[in-house]
Amino acid sequence: MRSFALLGAGFIGNVHAPNLFDHPRVDFTLVADTDSQRARDVAERYGARAATIDEIFAADIDAILIASSSDTHAHYVERAAAAGKAIFCEKPVDLETSRATQAIEAVQRAGVPMMIGFNRRFDASHAALAGAYRRGELGRAEIVQMTCRSQAMPPLDYLKVSGGQMHDQAIHFFDLLCWLTDDVPVEIHVLGDALSDPQVAKIGDIDTLIVSLRMASGTLAQLDCTRRTGYGYDERIEIFGAEGMAESRRQPYRHLTIAKGNQCVSDGFHESWFERIKPTFYAGLDAFVQALHGETDDYPDETAALRAQRIADAALHALKRGAPVTLEWP
Repeated sequence: MRSFALLGAGFIGNVHAPNLFDHPRVDFTLVADTDSQRARDVAERYGARAATIDEIFAADIDAILIASSSDTHAHYVERAAAAGKAIFCEKPVDLETSRATQAIEAVQRAGVPMMIGFNRRFDASHAALAGAYRRGELGRAEIVQMTCRSQAMPPLDYLKVSGGQMHDQAIHFFDLLCWLTDDVPVEIHVLGDALSDPQVAKIGDIDTLIVSLRMASGTLAQLDCTRRTGYGYDERIEIFGAEGMAESRRQPYRHLTIAKGNQCVSDGFHESWFERIKPTFYAGLDAFVQALHGETDDYPDETAALRAQRIADAALHALKRGAPVTLEWP
């Protein structure tokens, strides 16, 4: 059993709270938020105790799950590291890579475990794809094709503080690409624009992009992202190898097809991204709890967080300059 505190009781905090409550090896003890009423509501619902933010860092607990606003993550990560607590932090560590690096260095000096919320690694289909590739069933990877198409535009107020499409949406797939292939990109080409909503361009962002990457091994990869579709949430990954192909497919909300006359009607996709990936939040927490018990080390740590952020920075630079960007890795 490991004791956890939840820092942040907004939307994503309310995603994590029931998982902390339901996990048989977690003692969900404390919850805090800058809005004390939100903290009290979550605490009452899930049997925890509402506390102040300072009380959480001083408490005799094992881990802190940071689900507060993005602009607070780096500061809270540093405070948790200084207090010797294990850290589960929603992405990003910070919108600025230099600031994220400072926080991660504090974690590494303290020697505490840290997981970043790249929960898509824990999608069952994506994990099966990774397993097939790592077992050598596909041979050497030659092409990786990834798609992430959200069902609806987020509110502009959210987009203004999200870090932009590259750091908010695409960054998950930069992490997945490196994790799936055990490789890193060395060259990035990007095309992007505000095609879904012209208002997005006015805040200096894009809503539609294509990223092409050359990996250190020579593998070629491509990601297409959009902020809205007309048909539901759409996510898939394909690895094409020298000896075969494997695909984590697009998923309908049900698997029903009705054949009548000369037509077949099948179920469409999930209505939202959350419905599609909701199970991954619990699976990610479970992996971190296993790590705290010394049973696994397969989770996205602080090094993965910084790696994905560097790739997102380079991709954004390539977009702005209209030319490919090269990356060098230690």
